[in-house]
Amino acid sequence: MPTLYDYLDSGNGYKCRLLLAQLGIPYTRVELDIDKGETRRPEFLAKNPNGRIPALELDDGTVLAESNAILCYLADGTPFWPSDRLLKAQVLQWLFFEQYSHEPYVATPRYILRHLGRQHPRMAEMPERLEKGRAALAVMEQHLAKHDFFVGNRYTIADIALYAYTHRADEADLDLTPYPALRRWLDRVAAQPGHVKMLPGD
Repeated sequence: MPTLYDYLDSGNGYKCRLLLAQLGIPYTRVELDIDKGETRRPEFLAKNPNGRIPALELDDGTVLAESNAILCYLADGTPFWPSDRLLKAQVLQWLFFEQYSHEPYVATPRYILRHLGRQHPRMAEMPERLEKGRAALAVMEQHLAKHDFFVGNRYTIADIALYAYTHRADEADLDLTPYPALRRWLDRVAAQPGHVKMLPGD
């Protein structure tokens, strides 16, 4: 049985939990509190020298890091990642977009607000980050105005990757009101079979 090293409030960890649930794959979850430095302990660094969660330890002891790489591994051979060459590349396109143009400007502001607080010096980053976050949401809105999902008009790991932090955007001071197509997409993702919520009490 695989082991997922995770932090409950992490959207990157949630991506993996969501796909594991929707694939019906049993796994062991190990909680590591990033605010307490638990991912910097030697025993975890031996598994993932980058010291970040999530990390998925396979049955043979191999450890796979980076949330979107984990999604690709788990989804391979399933409907969550198309086999068609172009569609597969388009999934990757959105996974790269999520990590480069979305996550730093949606997830990071959320982290600053939830974990550091409004008095922290990193609040100085917020105006620029939120501007770029709104730009990323606008790109998503433009696409979703014409498509129900991001690739092939069906639910894939591209949707899982982008859903994780987008559905918590209000916690980053990002208002989703101007993005109606995006909000309808959030509802479609939440209605998918096997969907699980990110946090207890959601």
